[in-house]
Amino acid sequence: MISRRTFRTGGVLAAATGIGTVLALFSPISPAHSAVACTVNYTVSQWSGGFVADVRINNLGEAVNGWRLTWSFTAGQQVVSGWNATVSQSGSAVTATSMGYNAALPGGASTGFGFQGTSNGTTNPVPGSFALNGTTCTGGGGGGGG
Repeated sequence: MISRRTFRTGGVLAAATGIGTVLALFSPISPAHSAVACTVNYTVSQWSGGFVADVRINNLGEAVNGWRLTWSFTAGQQVVSGWNATVSQSGSAVTATSMGYNAALPGGASTGFGFQGTSNGTTNPVPGSFALNGTTCTGGGGGGGG
């Protein structure tokens, strides 16, 4: 039996505090840093011992040229193969890196990739959080059924 679960997590990079703004007036000018903000939709179709995940990154911040999405598995899941991203795993840590054709991710745009994995057959929890280019996408997300 195949079941589907969908999980959504989102968040934004915090803005500078009032004192930081005041200090900036008296500091040398430095280059601006892109504010990263995102949501991730993670949908799983699974069967005993395996699953396919569809991952959608929604860029809520400034344009990104070259993206890297990271997360951790908590129940021994293993990535077997991926598409529309280079997906690799070291221990429980997973990294998906953009391909040349989908590296540009304008603000307000989204991109997706997928991968096939194995699980222990009894549990396959959805990752608790994701990070886009090192910035965590967390907060008021939804949950998914099993």
